[in-house]
Amino acid sequence: MSKKRDGARLLSLSLTFDQAMALADQNLQAGRLAEAEALCRDILRAQPNSAPALHLLGIIRHHAGRLLEAIDLVRRAVRADGSVALYHCNLGEMYRLAGQRDAALAAGRRALAIDPDFPAALNNVGIVHYERDEFDEAAAYYRRAITLAPTYAEAHSNLGNALRAEKNYEEALVAYRQALVLRPGYVDAMNNMGTALRDMGRSKEAEATYRQALGLKPDEPGVLNNLALALKERGQLEDASALLQRSSLIDPNRSQTMTYLALVRLEQKQVAEAEIAAAGALALAPREPEALNAMGLVRYEQQDQTAARSLFQSALALKPDLADAHNNIANVLKEEGDLAAAREACERAVALAPHEAAYYLNLADMHKFDEGDAHMAAMASMMRRPETMSDTARSRLNFALAKAHDDIGQYREAFACMHQGNALKRRQIAYDEAETLGYFDRIRATFDRHLLARRRVGYESAVPVFIVGMPRSGTTLVEQILASHPAVHGAGELKTLSENVNVEQVADGKMVGYPELVPILEPDAIRRMGENYVAAIRRLAPETARVTDKMPANFLFVGMIHLALPDAQIIHVRRDPRDTCLSCYSKLFAEQQHFSYELGELGRYFRKYAELMAHWREVLPAGRMLEIHYEDVVADLEAAARRIVDHCGLDWDPNCISFHEHKRRIRTASASQVRRPIYRSSEGRWQAYEDHLGPLLTALSGG
Repeated sequence: MSKKRDGARLLSLSLTFDQAMALADQNLQAGRLAEAEALCRDILRAQPNSAPALHLLGIIRHHAGRLLEAIDLVRRAVRADGSVALYHCNLGEMYRLAGQRDAALAAGRRALAIDPDFPAALNNVGIVHYERDEFDEAAAYYRRAITLAPTYAEAHSNLGNALRAEKNYEEALVAYRQALVLRPGYVDAMNNMGTALRDMGRSKEAEATYRQALGLKPDEPGVLNNLALALKERGQLEDASALLQRSSLIDPNRSQTMTYLALVRLEQKQVAEAEIAAAGALALAPREPEALNAMGLVRYEQQDQTAARSLFQSALALKPDLADAHNNIANVLKEEGDLAAAREACERAVALAPHEAAYYLNLADMHKFDEGDAHMAAMASMMRRPETMSDTARSRLNFALAKAHDDIGQYREAFACMHQGNALKRRQIAYDEAETLGYFDRIRATFDRHLLARRRVGYESAVPVFIVGMPRSGTTLVEQILASHPAVHGAGELKTLSENVNVEQVADGKMVGYPELVPILEPDAIRRMGENYVAAIRRLAPETARVTDKMPANFLFVGMIHLALPDAQIIHVRRDPRDTCLSCYSKLFAEQQHFSYELGELGRYFRKYAELMAHWREVLPAGRMLEIHYEDVVADLEAAARRIVDHCGLDWDPNCISFHEHKRRIRTASASQVRRPIYRSSEGRWQAYEDHLGPLLTALSGG
């Protein structure tokens, strides 16, 4: 006999209505949903308008994952008997889960009109207000629920959420701890506490709290996601990615998981994979602000600033206090040269998230600090509690504080922050100095006079202009001068050349790459390399006579440029080694400049770079590469600009000396500086730090 038939027999033979309802509820509590539903349906066949049976069946269908059916059944219960507060309370919660917040709020208020002292209804109405970002109202409802039911653990945890949203973190932690006292294994409260700790910058404590929660509930997607974010902030990107992928398999319909995965992929420089993840998030939740923000970051990395800004603005229209979107708009505005608006957007991000070190670092790039600066005081206060921050956050904050101290002439304090920021960053990266310096030697050995004297085999095009040199040597300034010419498009730092050059082929049974591959390449292969490069940059600027590529590290490929693009112009920008290296040491680079975070390593890298550039001077034909000294540009801008323009085969244009007025997007660490007229304050800057630069100066001198 089936269980359903058995339930019907019990009802018809021996059970009263109350007994059948009690048995159905017992089956529900035990997880026997089929038996519980069978009893309810037997009751409803006898009494079709039984409000208690309709309500209970609605609860059963909700537990079975059939939310819309559940809502319909509880609505029928309310129509049958509208005087029961519990029915309205549960209907409101179901409406909320279905995304119908207005209906949820109305149902919750009807429950409270019937029973003003109903803690569950107060809690549920609070949740609706919380989801509508009405945090004061949410907290008030939670507190009323707690007053009526002091042991109501869920209300304590929810109060913590409202307080956290208002950035009242210490009180939020008190609420979460109280919830855990009342219910020691309460995973949601642990998860929420971890997030509060992470918001406070206490990432190590947050990670421990999330792991404690996972110990109790290993497959909880929300906890997996939050732990992934904590690991991401600590630079553990592979582990974060693995957690998010696991979470997405457990619950493939959670848009937040895909949003977070997109952010991790972006930090891993996997832009195509990030786009897939962000698109997946938006497919699940087209109006989710964080998903829109993530896709905006993808478009930003794809150099589509117009689309990026639109996505950031859409995110802010839905969630005006999304600090990251304000910070991201600041980056777009900075690239476009609107520094005042960029600074304002960044200030907004800092105000909304005053514990986020990344926003202070961004602000420091655009902000001139003075004595008594409030931002400087806030950063110093954060640094007095280093245990509350991850190494990544501490590194960022140290670089920002170094800039602040430098601005007001406190060079000893500036260097102390600079040194600590670099040391923290150096601990997080893998830099093989021997391999890197050996790479320079292999390039010099490969590109001898014989190789570079080969007949012209490359692709003939005068369009490309390569601006090379050490980072922070003035390459951005030289490009901005050229890009101010109407016949020139400044393309910025392109990876196109390195992607074309860094290929591998099988030779003599083994894989061979750059530079050893070059001497055995067929002339057609070299020509195709140049042709592919020109085709790529032509897509950026189909009409202009010249397109600049100012990727500094292209100095590694000068010999290859000469072979593959014999008519391309090469400009090498040089600057005092001490100023160059100090400027590198004072910057936390967005891209991988792993050589720059330890003074001795930085000095030895510079020496190898200088040796390689001397080699190019020796083996290239005379006049093939123009060398420009940054100090000469500062001393006589027009004379230097004329040399640069003439080397590129262009007629002189006076716009080139008004470079700071030229509106174009600039994405480098120097984006803010080149929006200003020529200034001399960077010349000899190293002298203020001379007492601290011993390892660098020794390495530069060959010691």
